Amino acid sequence: MEIVIANKSHSIYADIICETIADAAQVRGTGIAKRKPEYVITKMENGNAVIALDDDKFAGFCYIEQWSHGKFVANSGLIVHPDFRNLGLAKKIKKRIFEHSRTKFPNAKVFSITTGLAVMKMNSDLGYKPVTFSELTKDQTFWNGCQTCKNFDVLTRTEQAMCLCTGMLYDPLKKVEAKSETKEHDKKVWTRLKNIKQTLFLKKENKK
Repeated sequence: MEIVIANKSHSIYADIICETIADAAQVRGTGIAKRKPEYVITKMENGNAVIALDDDKFAGFCYIEQWSHGKFVANSGLIVHPDFRNLGLAKKIKKRIFEHSRTKFPNAKVFSITTGLAVMKMNSDLGYKPVTFSELTKDQTFWNGCQTCKNFDVLTRTEQAMCLCTGMLYDPLKKVEAKSETKEHDKKVWTRLKNIKQTLFLKKENKK
């Protein structure tokens, strides 16, 4: 198994990558924005993606997106093929794309929005902190990408202030806080976000 920076030669895997992402969204029943093969290929050609391969068989993938003129980057489209799940591969891919992002865009803030608890744990291990959406990119193109998500109506109703996703941020320029202060801050933010999401979920369910 190898995890490498993707290039043009890996474009042959674009279709299966998009199919795997779409299948995962259907199984989970949660919001995952759809990707098109052409978009994935562009990421590969620009050196803004990593791919995991077992010989010539597709195993996993993730790519980098830039926002707000490079002030923010996001590691998006993290996916592991069903044949390679429960092997710790997602964590390895996440670490590889994060390291690649930090090397290629050293001054950029790295952020994530997700409903997946596993992804939240991986983000936390890499140094991400839970934040409100107001601390993320204001680039409207990014938020427009949420239109294919089943929860987009929640994001719209709150004027992009919150949704069922959790926002997380790694800021390389922020001074390191004392460990105890950091834990207390994270605990308060997680509690606040959890309460907000529970309220949003109940409102969404009541409308059904």
